[in-house]
Amino acid sequence: MGTKELEALVAVLQQQLAEGRAGHVLGTWTIHYDKDRSAFTFDKCEDGVYCEERPAVISLDRRVLDPGGPIGGYPPEPTASA
Repeated sequence: MGTKELEALVAVLQQQLAEGRAGHVLGTWTIHYDKDRSAFTFDKCEDGVYCEERPAVISLDRRVLDPGGPIGGYPPEPTASA
């Protein structure tokens, strides 16, 4: 990573904390930079083996591309009651 990417990482972390959305990055074991997507991946796999959640993915411009979440996918859609 270069200076631009490191500065963006600091901005992403500051924004997450300031907006109370630390949940996207809270519990992270490793942070990877994906050059192809220009995004950071906040991996929540302990020791790279045991995973309970998909990693959160946040772009250099601080957009949340994937908030992360349960490995089984997104939470089910609410059903309408009859």
